[in-house]
Amino acid sequence: MAEESFLRGYNFLFELEGERIGYFTEIGGMGVEVEVIEAREGGNESQVYTLPGLVRYPRITLSWGVTKSREMWEWLDGAVTGSVTKKGGAILYVDPSGQQEMVRYDLTNAWPCEWRGATLDALNSELAIERMTLVVERVERKAGAEAATEEAGEGAAA
Repeated sequence: MAEESFLRGYNFLFELEGERIGYFTEIGGMGVEVEVIEAREGGNESQVYTLPGLVRYPRITLSWGVTKSREMWEWLDGAVTGSVTKKGGAILYVDPSGQQEMVRYDLTNAWPCEWRGATLDALNSELAIERMTLVVERVERKAGAEAATEEAGEGAAA
């Protein structure tokens, strides 16, 4: 595997309902967990078999510099007032130019469940970072736009 095929952790974008929104400094917590169910077969007490159980998707935390934009706050406010809006989102890994999508993780039925404001410190000159945590019902990994086109071309040629 060539080194250039490895993606860098700093080349990413976040989409919400197909629109690239905000400039995020960090996205963390993305994953999937499959519960393991242990069972024994009747009459065989020495062997434990495992089966997949419930699937859970950990909460995803978005971090960004405080701006005047109200888009994320208004989405959160819907959940606060009891009228949550579940939205489709995506986390994209992009090439070094930031233009070409390499890998995407589609988020199904995401909604904000937590917000943390920036730490205010008059002696600190760092960027003010706020965080929002999302709940998602499903995460799907897909190849980037160009990779999907290449795969379709290879399949047609075979």
